[in-house]
Amino acid sequence: MAETVAKTSKSNSNSVKEIFKTMSYGPAPEADNVAKAWLDDHGKDFGVFIDGKWGKPEGRKKYLTKNPATGEDLAWTTQAEKADVDLAVKAAERAYQSWSKTSPHVRARHLYSIARHIQKHMRLFNVVESLDNGKTIRETRDADIPTVVRHFYHHAGWAQLMETEMRGWKSVGVIGAIVPWNFPLMLLTWKIAPALAMGNTVVLKPATYTRLSALLLAEVCAEAGLPPGVFNVVTGSGAMGSMLAEHPSVDKVAFTGSTGVGQTLRRLTAGSGKKLSLELGGKSPVVVFESADLDSAVEGVVDAIWFNQGQVCSAGSKLLVQEPIYEKMVNKLKERLTHFRVGNSLDKTMDMGAIVDESQRKSIEEYVEEARKEGAEVFQIKDSVPSGCYYPPTLITNVQTVSRVVAEEIFGPVLVVLPFRTAKEALAISNNTIYGLGGSVWTENVPLALEVALGIKAGTVWINCHNLFDAAAGFGGYKQSGYGRDGGKEGLFEYVRPAWEERPRPGKVQMDLKTFGATLPQRPTFENVDNKQITINGVTMPSIDRTFKMYYGGGQKRPDAPYVRPVINPDGKVVGHVGEGNRKDVRNAVETAHAAAPGWGKRAAHNRAQIVYYMAENLEIRRDEIAGRIQLMTGRKLEECVTEVDLSIQRLFHWGAYCDKYGGGVQETTLYGATVKIHEPVGVIGMACPDSYPLLGFVSLFAPAVVRGNTMVIIPSQNYPLSALDLYQVMLTTLTMYCLHRHQYYKT
Repeated sequence: MAETVAKTSKSNSNSVKEIFKTMSYGPAPEADNVAKAWLDDHGKDFGVFIDGKWGKPEGRKKYLTKNPATGEDLAWTTQAEKADVDLAVKAAERAYQSWSKTSPHVRARHLYSIARHIQKHMRLFNVVESLDNGKTIRETRDADIPTVVRHFYHHAGWAQLMETEMRGWKSVGVIGAIVPWNFPLMLLTWKIAPALAMGNTVVLKPATYTRLSALLLAEVCAEAGLPPGVFNVVTGSGAMGSMLAEHPSVDKVAFTGSTGVGQTLRRLTAGSGKKLSLELGGKSPVVVFESADLDSAVEGVVDAIWFNQGQVCSAGSKLLVQEPIYEKMVNKLKERLTHFRVGNSLDKTMDMGAIVDESQRKSIEEYVEEARKEGAEVFQIKDSVPSGCYYPPTLITNVQTVSRVVAEEIFGPVLVVLPFRTAKEALAISNNTIYGLGGSVWTENVPLALEVALGIKAGTVWINCHNLFDAAAGFGGYKQSGYGRDGGKEGLFEYVRPAWEERPRPGKVQMDLKTFGATLPQRPTFENVDNKQITINGVTMPSIDRTFKMYYGGGQKRPDAPYVRPVINPDGKVVGHVGEGNRKDVRNAVETAHAAAPGWGKRAAHNRAQIVYYMAENLEIRRDEIAGRIQLMTGRKLEECVTEVDLSIQRLFHWGAYCDKYGGGVQETTLYGATVKIHEPVGVIGMACPDSYPLLGFVSLFAPAVVRGNTMVIIPSQNYPLSALDLYQVMLTTLTMYCLHRHQYYKT
């Protein structure tokens, strides 16, 4: 009988593994009393922070900031207007006069003090950021605020070293910083820490939804002793970003946000002389090979897409899984989601918090429902999601690559899964996007990981991890994910200018892009034509007419139309005719450049340097001829034209020398493993050359781009294009001779 009882008891008991699986978490809330007290200290009503003090301009509208997780009213903030922006910029200008002249050591002390004061108030920052944004306290505590502190410490070091490590550079001036709502404090730190370190002053416009942590930081900076006017915060609507960008006293705009707004800012600042850096949207691929550690990859995917509710520019929202492990990987992800916890952002046990705003939640829902209607399989655990501004972690499979959920940035907790067979196919799918911000590769095969990482066209590619950031490692994108870098030494160059350069204050260029470059084709004329004649053996005859063609695809091409345009010198004489390109010519040239880009970009740097050196040699052979051509077009003195050719030769030599010297490096970070920096080519670059110094202007744009492996479509000087068209003959000679030399070498 006893034996029977024992057997029954054993059969009914659960194993430790089963008990562990069925255990439920109890709540572990973080106290918000200190954050609420800070809000109460300000009467839950914030003004603008300008010149080191709070101001509440009269007659301004107010914006109610709410906690996305609970809907609770947090505080009212000011909707600033143009007068407030003017006031902030003037304060920054005044402060710049002294701050830019402050010794690097003193600036380093200030940034160090800010870092220390943030650490003293770290718990307050953790809670305010979580209340303001809806992200979990676990994320603000373990990721966001430690990264903020790290950036101030790191850039305090760069401030100290500016005179030695940034010799030949100086501060830009007043920085207009515009940051988004997904990382309100961390991303503003990425802007202001390097800006202050290099001697600039800042006017910050925080995101509409998330203003509180920026205002708290301004107060803490003042507490840390930062001089008045060095850091100013002006809250308001999205229109304020345009006010900052167009303000004549703002010297640089630093922006993180959507691609659409980035394009608007680029148009607003074009021709103004302002520096501009853009960190925009993304659709980052996560590529998992069958040689990957699948359990690690699953956790990596969780962090890649569901961290911060998927509201991350570099979120790994497009998962590519090799076919042999596709079903297994998808099943593991589904199993992982069954244990996912979504809820109040102040609960330490939550995996995911709230979406920042109801409008954003609806946008995410529309994307998912559209994919469902298209026949995609949508996996969600809706029962675990509370009511309110929440959205469940979502897994979409069996989806077409043309679907919007595959192509567009959703900015939510939505993962799209696609199968692939080979590494080549994975790269094709990864790069089939307008974006180029981030990506990751998962495999235990190191050569494969490096090959694929190099092939993904993105600013940052992680290997066996995703979304790891450090102040010492530059981050940014290309294509329509923007340009410029945040972090690392490369990020400092966004906030400096050459020491010899005066503070630019050009007027805004007025340009109608619909008519720019549009001209009517030339009609026949016999007046003012410079009909040259030559005499041979006493016989006078007209010189052979030369038709200047276009050059692409390695050869001379006639214009598609075909129309020609006269080149007229200052005396009104027609000194030549050039082809009049049209849309088809541009399209053909761009297609040719894209086709040539992969091969040219992979060519050894020494190879490219030799070609540029050959070009300089051949240009020198035709030095007098091309100088004469410049004189004929421009009417300048021959000595000046010869000097222009000589400077062009020197510039080719300079960039040829540069070619194989700056390929990249390895950077230590606080992260596990090394960060490898590779100076990759941008790709296809469009260039328009100036009329002043038509040859030197062409070479100055062309040479640095070509030596770093880019391909180009170049519009030469519109009024004086002949010297550039002479140059393509130099290129033809150079490439022919270079290929011949290599052929003879290999034959020998």
